[in-house]
Amino acid sequence: MVDLILLRHGQSQWNLENRFTGWVDVDLTEKGIEEAKEAGQLIHAHGLKPDICFTSLLKRAIRTLHLSLDEMDRLWLPVEKSWRLNERHYGGLQGLNKKEMTDKVGADQVHIWRRSFDVPPPPLANNDPGLPHSDPRYSDIDPGLLPYTESLKDTITRFLPYWHETLAPALKDGKTVLVVAHGNSLRALVKYLDNISDEDIPNLEIPTGAPLLYRLDKQLKPIESYYLRDRKAG
Repeated sequence: MVDLILLRHGQSQWNLENRFTGWVDVDLTEKGIEEAKEAGQLIHAHGLKPDICFTSLLKRAIRTLHLSLDEMDRLWLPVEKSWRLNERHYGGLQGLNKKEMTDKVGADQVHIWRRSFDVPPPPLANNDPGLPHSDPRYSDIDPGLLPYTESLKDTITRFLPYWHETLAPALKDGKTVLVVAHGNSLRALVKYLDNISDEDIPNLEIPTGAPLLYRLDKQLKPIESYYLRDRKAG
């Protein structure tokens, strides 16, 4: 049996402001900082000792990882960062207020953009300064792979190679793995592990700052999974 710990970053400033965030590099709020620390305390209290960590290239996830590791006294752990763990790219919606967009285009359209499985939001224009193509953190990635927008289906397609090539081998080596990422990149992994249907996955919500433990067998199939806050430590 091996342990996989999934953690969505703490509350970000744009979570608080009810904005579409996506790949915009927004930092944590004070509440988000506390959530990250409490997540580390929970992981430690349950006796879990990660061996290796993985996170995205976005500061809200990176900072959550560092804060939680500090609470575990494991800041020395190796960390790998990957764009494949980034949040879903919300295209032209990034930075916009969700309520204001609902007032502008209607609740049904916003619901489709947010919760449909395979309908992406409007893409960024080719000359948009917010495109990841001009961001130095993505300079070593094939520009053809970088998104202008993404549906949840696109996010899953982007993420799954990372599971097969990086995360799964670490687990098969017997390592306890901690992944600190985002709501949609983690939904992609949970969908794969739990074999959730395309129809049901849009209804899955992963809360911020709540460690989710998967205990996996030798074939990396789930034996059990639960949020640490729902079980008594020790």
